[in-house]
Amino acid sequence: MNELASYLHKNMIEAGCDEAGRGCLAGPVFASAVILPKNFSNKILNDSKKLSEKNRYLLREVIQKEAIAWAVGIVSHTEIDQINILNASFLAMHRAVEQLKITPEHLLIDGNRFTPYPNINHTCIIKGDGKYLSIAAASVLAKTYRDDYMLSEHEKFPCYDWKNNKGYPTKKHRLAIQEHGINPIHRKTFSLLPNQLELKF
Repeated sequence: MNELASYLHKNMIEAGCDEAGRGCLAGPVFASAVILPKNFSNKILNDSKKLSEKNRYLLREVIQKEAIAWAVGIVSHTEIDQINILNASFLAMHRAVEQLKITPEHLLIDGNRFTPYPNINHTCIIKGDGKYLSIAAASVLAKTYRDDYMLSEHEKFPCYDWKNNKGYPTKKHRLAIQEHGINPIHRKTFSLLPNQLELKF
């Protein structure tokens, strides 16, 4: 039985927020904001990292159908290089929140830090995607939409194996960078190779 909580404040419109792709070497960071009905329940929904790929995509359909409001925000690899990945993660969440068709009264943020969104209070919750349904739902949307993006990029540049690693720093990914050089969507401010071996810019 799922033990995730439905809300923090029963009498407020809450949006759960989470991001995906923070630790990747390539591609944007995606974030999502989701407002679920107070009576929403789902026995499968959990932190997206604990779900199978099949269940993540099944849940995406459920969330998009049943949520009161949902949105996805994106911050590009070039913006990440300009403002750093932590700020980019917060900005992606802000972009998701500002797209919601209903303005939330409170935000539940996965993690321990956040840049306050104008005129909306928030609560940071460590490992919140395994504690609150709305954050778990946001983690599923952010993860699946980012995966879709990286799969489309894989079709253009298969040598980096993005269909499997989604941009994360696997051995195969790093070897491909060493052999082929960096791709236009690689994050240049990240350590793309161990000990920063010579890169082909």
